[in-house]
Amino acid sequence: MKKPLVAALFALALAGAGAVPAVAEPQSEATAHTASATTRASAKAPAAQAVTFAGTVSLSNCSGSVIRFPNSADNDPALVLTNGHCLETGFPDPGEVITGQSSSRSFGLLNSSGSKIATLRATKVVYSTMTDTDITIYQTTRTYAQIKSSYGINALTLSDSHPVAGTAIKVVSGYWKKTYSCAVDGFVYRLKEGGWTWKDSVRYTSACNTIGGTSGSPVVDTATGKVVAVNNTGNEDGERCTENNPCEVDQNGNVTIHEGINYAEETYLIPACFGTGNVLNLNASGCTLPKP
Repeated sequence: MKKPLVAALFALALAGAGAVPAVAEPQSEATAHTASATTRASAKAPAAQAVTFAGTVSLSNCSGSVIRFPNSADNDPALVLTNGHCLETGFPDPGEVITGQSSSRSFGLLNSSGSKIATLRATKVVYSTMTDTDITIYQTTRTYAQIKSSYGINALTLSDSHPVAGTAIKVVSGYWKKTYSCAVDGFVYRLKEGGWTWKDSVRYTSACNTIGGTSGSPVVDTATGKVVAVNNTGNEDGERCTENNPCEVDQNGNVTIHEGINYAEETYLIPACFGTGNVLNLNASGCTLPKP
């Protein structure tokens, strides 16, 4: 996970506002972040989509986005995606899965230029965990159609396909109103940070030097415009498997540390767990998210 927001702001002040993060955290938040992929970028890659701030949101301590699934309907309640470690009630414990928790959290909805144009409000935490992945999904009081009609903003669509190494991506932070451009460097069998372990995480190439406050930012495939991951952590100090210093663990248990490299958690598994009306169904066929 990334450094707490207060620490991030202090670091930015010292650096003259040049640096930036991957995640901001609440009270006691932990933050979280294979084969080299840069060389895999194809000269015949599809033309890049225009990736803007439209549909992203700012939270009190993190970033996020209004998301929909390939089978979502316009009149379904709109959902907001951010990190599990951005949950307002604190980090979920290892092994903990939260569903249906009451929430009235607010989100600043941004337009394409990054200006706040509305406040959305949650009705509940649909799903939150820091086990295997690092996600919180909120249900809001508005439908996609209402948001589109009132503010002209479309939700970002989650891809239901595994991301590909070498893919050009943008990490779009609603908190900092800043975009990071890089590529998927590869995938991590297990990413361990403190007491938490994440599976099949995305490692960025070094250009995505995300900072605290960018936690929960959507990671957008620039060719399709779809969300393929959610930004969550990075190794800040070169330490081994500690909070703010995740380590990579391969299938044989070998540990690798990449100081200064940041990570995200894939989101392609999420759509299979939601049915008609954006209703969570952890027992649905193909749903592999951790269960309570």
